Amino acid sequence: MNKRLITFLSVCLLLSGTASAELNNPGGNGGVQSLRGATELDQTRPAEALKKYPREQVLTSEYVYQPPLVPHNIRGYEVSLNANKCLSCHSWKNAKEMGATKISVTHYVNREDAVLADVSPRRYFCLQCHVPQANAKPLVENVFRPVESLR
Repeated sequence: MNKRLITFLSVCLLLSGTASAELNNPGGNGGVQSLRGATELDQTRPAEALKKYPREQVLTSEYVYQPPLVPHNIRGYEVSLNANKCLSCHSWKNAKEMGATKISVTHYVNREDAVLADVSPRRYFCLQCHVPQANAKPLVENVFRPVESLR
């Protein structure tokens, strides 16, 4: 390449900001802002404070088939291959005694639509779908509005 072309390409890169990000942040995150902030990839930033979970809150569904939100703190709950703390209160056997909501009958159906005597393996790990609702600011803007006829 001739020297004039290399100079031209260098100026284009500088004007586009690509090269300036590299100059200002060599080997870093390229000036990219993400949900983890501007922290370099090889650094660990301090953890944020734990979110507060309001007690006795009423959680409504915003859309059809939305998994119900968990209205209580679940810190320390074990949901693993060997144990499921959620089922100690929400299983059909324990729900009435514990004053908890029973898990849906859909959780006892496998992918072939056969009804099982126990929770289906694909529905066993509750926290894949059900999450606690905390008083936390949204990570990204959400402009979702439910359909009025479903309210």
